[in-house]
Amino acid sequence: MRLIFAGTPEFAREALAQLHAAGHEIVLVLTQPDRPAGRGMKLQASPVKQWAQSHELPVCQPLSLRLDGKYPEDARLAQRALQAAKADAMVVAAYGLILPQWVLDLPRQGCLNIHASLLPRWRGAAPIHRAIEAGDNHTGITLMQMDAGLDTGDMLALHTEAILAHDTTASLHDRLAVAGGALMVQALQNLESLQRTPQPTEGVTYAHKIEKHEAVLDWSLAATTLDRRIRAFNPFPGAHSALNGEVLKIWAAEVLPFAKSSAASGTLVHIGPEGLDVATGEGVLRLTQLQRPGGKRLSAAEFLRGQPLQAGGRFDLPAH
Repeated sequence: MRLIFAGTPEFAREALAQLHAAGHEIVLVLTQPDRPAGRGMKLQASPVKQWAQSHELPVCQPLSLRLDGKYPEDARLAQRALQAAKADAMVVAAYGLILPQWVLDLPRQGCLNIHASLLPRWRGAAPIHRAIEAGDNHTGITLMQMDAGLDTGDMLALHTEAILAHDTTASLHDRLAVAGGALMVQALQNLESLQRTPQPTEGVTYAHKIEKHEAVLDWSLAATTLDRRIRAFNPFPGAHSALNGEVLKIWAAEVLPFAKSSAASGTLVHIGPEGLDVATGEGVLRLTQLQRPGGKRLSAAEFLRGQPLQAGGRFDLPAH
């Protein structure tokens, strides 16, 4: 098929690569404009743009697609490129721009979205993070015929993926990215015969964008809740807490089964090479991978070699 592809991050890059490998003609790639990134804040192309350019695919990076919006010239340039592409369908994966109705109506087969949840649960921007944070046992991929709503279109295909006990957003993301690309390749082989199923009206939840302030650990919460948040915010924005005036990133932890402590929340109750045991609002959480400002991720044993700690110290509680 002649396809327009719209996507920006690594999740979308995987789908683009699979569609290309399956023999589809990618006639145009839409992706977000280059953004400042890294310590030097230099402009950096998205993973999708980098892959598209390395395979000599045409790339368009409009600031907006709304003809009546803040950037009408950008939108008109994009409109001409999209019309000239004469695509059979447009595949969208984590693009980051709202598609106005004129875009949805343009391809003969419409716009098809790869969404990283089992809709209608976790519509929105951060479905992988929110599924882990909520303690869901499974999630998946939904292929959707896009409409003007926020992830409200008819479902075309589903893939279910178990969320493992030690899954982080990074590990689950990688599995779902591969699964999403494969499911779309399979769906395009039988697009005409796919059954369009309206989403259920019950069970709707929204995966709101991750805000950096959410990653400050509140030790008054239960150890199980904190463990889920640490995994959900790995790799971004990285769960953290202050100890002895130093903000530490906490990348991995485990709940100590049956462990209890009468110490105040946030107190280091035991320290050893296996981890830093911290009292929480309910139970004890063992921190097993940490990072100092400007340093590398370290196991607990490596971390303690550089900074010996004693039981009784206390992580700061966030201000409410």
